Amino acid sequence: MMCDCVFSMSNIYESAEATLGFISSPCLTKVELRVACRGISDRDALSKPDPCVVLKMQSHGQWFEVDRTEVIRSSSSPVFSKIFLVDYYFEEVQRLRFELHDISSGNNGLRDADFLGAMECTLGQIVSQRKLIKALLKQGNTAGKSSITVTAEELSGNDDYVELSFSARKLDDKDFFSKSDPFLEIFRINDDGTESLVHRTETIMNNLSPVWKSFKVSLNTLCSGDHDRELKCTVWDWDSNGKHDFIGEFQTTFKEVRAEQEGKQIQWECINPKYQMKKKNYRNSGVVILNHCKIIKMYSFLDYIMGGCQIQFTVAIDFTASNGDPRNSCSLHYIHPYQPNEYLKALVAVGEICQDYDSDKMFPAFGFGALIPPDFKVSHDFAVNFDEDNPECAGIQGVVEAYQNCLPKIQLYGPTNIAPIIQKVASSASEEMHTKEAMEYFILLILTDGVITDMADTREAIVHASHLPMSVIIVGVGNADFTDMQILDGDDGILRSPKGEPVLRDIVQFVPFKDFKHASPAALAKSVLAEVPNQVVDYYNAKGIKPKCMSDYESTRTFSP
Repeated sequence: MMCDCVFSMSNIYESAEATLGFISSPCLTKVELRVACRGISDRDALSKPDPCVVLKMQSHGQWFEVDRTEVIRSSSSPVFSKIFLVDYYFEEVQRLRFELHDISSGNNGLRDADFLGAMECTLGQIVSQRKLIKALLKQGNTAGKSSITVTAEELSGNDDYVELSFSARKLDDKDFFSKSDPFLEIFRINDDGTESLVHRTETIMNNLSPVWKSFKVSLNTLCSGDHDRELKCTVWDWDSNGKHDFIGEFQTTFKEVRAEQEGKQIQWECINPKYQMKKKNYRNSGVVILNHCKIIKMYSFLDYIMGGCQIQFTVAIDFTASNGDPRNSCSLHYIHPYQPNEYLKALVAVGEICQDYDSDKMFPAFGFGALIPPDFKVSHDFAVNFDEDNPECAGIQGVVEAYQNCLPKIQLYGPTNIAPIIQKVASSASEEMHTKEAMEYFILLILTDGVITDMADTREAIVHASHLPMSVIIVGVGNADFTDMQILDGDDGILRSPKGEPVLRDIVQFVPFKDFKHASPAALAKSVLAEVPNQVVDYYNAKGIKPKCMSDYESTRTFSP
């Protein structure tokens, strides 16, 4: 009975793929893939092949051509100049197939081409390794001597920030009894000629040579990433009735502003066009000076993943009595020969995604709420494989097998306490935190059938974990009322510990499985993992931790197939 679950796992994967095409979610980023091949065997001894690589993507279980490289004439180790641009979604399994064809001279079609081999992988595998080298398999999946190298690079967005500070000198005095109260406004000029306010400084009272506070703004907001886009800056004399007096204005671009970094003193004459027309000797209404311009690099999720950051994935499974006796077909833990239970469906759907970002593919799996052998005392953080020294299972399949093997040996009990398991993973994450490097980020997946009984301790544990490189995903299995669980997911309010300490960042995502009963596992995985990339980036950027460079870690990392 147990061994048949492999069949049902493949069903899970298939149904996940079948619905991938129907789910739309915001594209996380675009990735450029560069391709090269080595050691292509000659079609005949007299000539070298004319290779071309076709990229296909899977949707609804079918392979569709996305794009193809140019044909390189007479080359057994081609490096293609064509770059494949693909949308990247963290929360999806995106299956890719690279096919190598030998295109005979005078014919660029594939119909008469010789198939030289193919390589299949997921986009997640490529971006997590940054450079993927695999053998090209021929018909019948036999490996020849030829290999393909796919290198990924994120298409850089305009996520960087810039820190600016301005001051002014000898501004026009607009007040009778005191000096002007100046403030500065910066506008971006849009493509259609409209203006968007980017920043308004504070008002400096009674001062014709103000120094305004420095401020940060994203390059996207400042100039839509276009360094030559016109910026309009206006200086006003603040008035309490809101009818501020116009002092003057000037135009600039980020390109000009950026030159301050090269040590140039940058200043602009503040011009009032009315005075310029009327007054013969008018020079300006003061001078605005750029004191400081600093570009702050904001790193993306892929920057960290490509820098070698590993996602450490841990599973915790609820073995409390409310699940029902596993021998009874009504139990949430019942192992059906052909139909995986909800625990298995949720585990595989989420684990399938996370495993691409974990180089050793070893996943710790814990159980809670059961009486466990040999003395049958209740435990809230026991190893599902009963090896407390090494709770890791080989791959998601290993977790599934450990789960199935453990069910007959334990007695379902209670209560439903999840704080111990959060604390267990948090202790690993806190060790990682002290390295001050972006090398390991922890995701804890908790699968539970009911309302938790240690809510105060759990809130305390989550507030503590929000300071660590860690996220918690809770999937509610079965038909219980999960209203209380929504409290832990801080989306609609800030979660606080019993002492009132707020979470540093929102790290919990709660999803009831019943919402996805008739959807695919891919849809569940998407909903569950959608927030993870931002949580990873928020943690490392807030700590000022940069991604490691390729050369720093390349030599120390080995990947399992």
